Amino acid sequence: MRGNGEGRTMVIRPGGAMAPRVLHFIWILDVSDSMNVDNKIQSLNNALREAIPAMQAAARNHPEAHVLVRAVRFSDGAQWHIPQPTPLEGLRWEDLKARGETHLGAALRMAADGLRGLPTERGLPPHLVLVSDGFPTDDWKAGLRELMDQPLGRAAVRLAVAIGQDADVDVLEGFIGNREFHVLHANNAAALAQKIIFASRSFVRPGPIAEDRAENGKTWRPNAPYAVGQDILDPNKNTQTVATAGTSGATEPAWQLGEGVLTLDGSVVWRNLGGDVW
Repeated sequence: MRGNGEGRTMVIRPGGAMAPRVLHFIWILDVSDSMNVDNKIQSLNNALREAIPAMQAAARNHPEAHVLVRAVRFSDGAQWHIPQPTPLEGLRWEDLKARGETHLGAALRMAADGLRGLPTERGLPPHLVLVSDGFPTDDWKAGLRELMDQPLGRAAVRLAVAIGQDADVDVLEGFIGNREFHVLHANNAAALAQKIIFASRSFVRPGPIAEDRAENGKTWRPNAPYAVGQDILDPNKNTQTVATAGTSGATEPAWQLGEGVLTLDGSVVWRNLGGDVW
């Protein structure tokens, strides 16, 4: 082992190369029947499929982390969708199908079981990303307690994505359990893809995650700092998300129409995610 001058310790392989540290990443995915409404389940599948190459690219730029991915799906009970910790470079997505109730508690217990017994030394904190469009229909608090009973469950970076207006934000905030991390909101397919990618690359961004509704509201503000991932609702009722962080201008910009189109605002660049569908 060798100190790095900042109070941390790196593990050095024979010959001098730094050994990567394992990071367990688990998606916890709502596949209840309500996900069939407005084709949300297919939008989720598409978003996850887009997230994988983004995660792979991020991991290549951060070789100090060896990311192993799993996924839990929950409806009537919970099942492993990706049961074995899978290296990112070999990850392939198989589509989810939606049916049944919303047994979040069962999913959290399964995630707790998945963390139980993993080595706690040398590994990076696990990252858990919960995605849901509704409210739990089982005892989710008991499942959360079981997750928090695990040392790695307590140490985990826990993020959540709310799909649509009916997602129970209080439950998602309870899962996150950290005032610095806020619920990510997605009200259409483009926004869902952006938020899933944003959350799934969280292992390269350990600092606080700012988000629209929890912190800055939905109204544009002049001369204000904006971070990547923050959203506002423009006068055309389109969601604009920060593509490049910076400070907004003194006067509101002329918002560009069209999904995916960029708007320059001071030193901030906004991307149009379209209007609310869900």
